[in-house]
Amino acid sequence: MHLYKSYSDEQLISLLHDSDERAFTELYNRYWEILFAISYNYCKQKETAEEVVQDVFMSLWDKRSAVKISDIGAYLATSAKFSIFKQIARQKRRRVLAAQNLTSDNTVNEEANIDARFLQEYVNGIVEQLPEQCRIVYRLRREGNLSINEIASQLNISPKTATNHLTKALKSIGIALKNAQLWVLFFL
Repeated sequence: MHLYKSYSDEQLISLLHDSDERAFTELYNRYWEILFAISYNYCKQKETAEEVVQDVFMSLWDKRSAVKISDIGAYLATSAKFSIFKQIARQKRRRVLAAQNLTSDNTVNEEANIDARFLQEYVNGIVEQLPEQCRIVYRLRREGNLSINEIASQLNISPKTATNHLTKALKSIGIALKNAQLWVLFFL
């Protein structure tokens, strides 16, 4: 087991795909504490945070050969946050339904709103990691509703350069969202 401590996360992920239990154990040992801290920060309940961490790792093991992971720390942290958000939403939905006897249509809408907020937070995190020019062009286009020509003029770059930055940003976001689909399957 001592040998596994010297392995990189990438090596451990590769071994995990091959169902190596010792690699899984090493990943658990490396990341359970940070996942617990993230979970506890959101839910403020030790037992719930522990359950979330266990659920995340159980799902990781269950989906080990189907999921492609490039950054295990980010993957696990996002999985934990998603799990907490879902759990909080379920608890809130139960309280609301019990208090108001709402129809299932309202429950579905509330869950969709929570999913949309989570997705927006996830995309915002991806945008923050983009190179500076890509991030600026993306935000001016998506949040500022500026045309490519307006962006190019504002940044003193050519429209083609602005288009290239936007294309790069959208491609990066698309790849990250595609990878995110795999971990969403984690919870289904």
